[in-house]
Amino acid sequence: MQFFSAALVALWLSGPAFAAELSLDFRECTLNEPPPSFRSTLTGEGKPGDWRIILDDAPLALPPLSPRTSNANKRPVLAQLARDGTDEHFPLLIYEEEVFGDFILTSRFKIVDGVAEQMAGIAFRIQDERNYYYIRASALGSTFSFFKIVNGTRSPPVGVKVEISKGVWHQLELDCKGNDIRALLDGREVLPPLSDKSFLSGKLGYWTKSDSVSYFADTHLSYIRKEIFAQTLVRDALKKYPRLLGLKIFAATNGQAKPQIIASSNLKEIGQPGRAAEQDVIAHSRIYQGKESDAVMVTLPLHDSNGETVAAVKVVMKAFPGQTEKNAIARAMPIVQLLEARVQSANDLTQ
Repeated sequence: MQFFSAALVALWLSGPAFAAELSLDFRECTLNEPPPSFRSTLTGEGKPGDWRIILDDAPLALPPLSPRTSNANKRPVLAQLARDGTDEHFPLLIYEEEVFGDFILTSRFKIVDGVAEQMAGIAFRIQDERNYYYIRASALGSTFSFFKIVNGTRSPPVGVKVEISKGVWHQLELDCKGNDIRALLDGREVLPPLSDKSFLSGKLGYWTKSDSVSYFADTHLSYIRKEIFAQTLVRDALKKYPRLLGLKIFAATNGQAKPQIIASSNLKEIGQPGRAAEQDVIAHSRIYQGKESDAVMVTLPLHDSNGETVAAVKVVMKAFPGQTEKNAIARAMPIVQLLEARVQSANDLTQ
């Protein structure tokens, strides 16, 4: 998530969830390469799309702008550039870092070209390539429609006839709460309110069809982030040990080679990369101890029920006169053992 402008808002709600915001603006991504934290795949036939970051005259203000508008700035946007004319060909670029339940999303899209089709859309509550919802706009068909795919079978559309100008940035807004789904195009609720209970949460992705060349920019989400079990462990440990100055859990997730903070007493730290010390703790079950001002920090391995090291835990405590490495570790050990007693496997941490 460090490649994007992301913030986890430390507003605790009732139950195991908290409010969060995520902005995918691609400004720090490498040009002519796909953005990190995404997976390119497809529904249907053919090859996955050619997703990469390019420069375009993307607008700065939220209202839709025509190409003649002066308020534009050449900056990085996401583009799907493949031109596979297969009819049942739906390229997807799925954001892999988060699962979204209830959310409000705004995103810009621009349909640039296409012979067989000229479409752009957002796929949401994605279970896999054969099960998800999507909202898409068609410049050729002049339609704005909602679809559901279940086990690879596409539902009839719920849509309206509306002009979708090619070569112009438009804004799509989605509001999903439980079974209820609302979709707006350029600030207007052109679709009727929708209700469906097939998928209550899932991943999010960009969607196109056939040979559509489409651009995307300024995707922003406000959502209720479900608390993973690792964060529950941190929260419960802080209740039992309220004098702790800090507590963090590091683990490698989503196939990543290096660990990152997956749970913390400071929610804003979640997603930050670990350092060599945390990587060494996980790889070799070593213990690290250090001091900073009036605090002492101990990083220990976290084991599952089979004794395998599945994470690193950093315990930050107030130092006292005569503090030694040995007694610092002795103070931190019961805290980690408290966590270990509730962890059966590595998968438990992110559930």
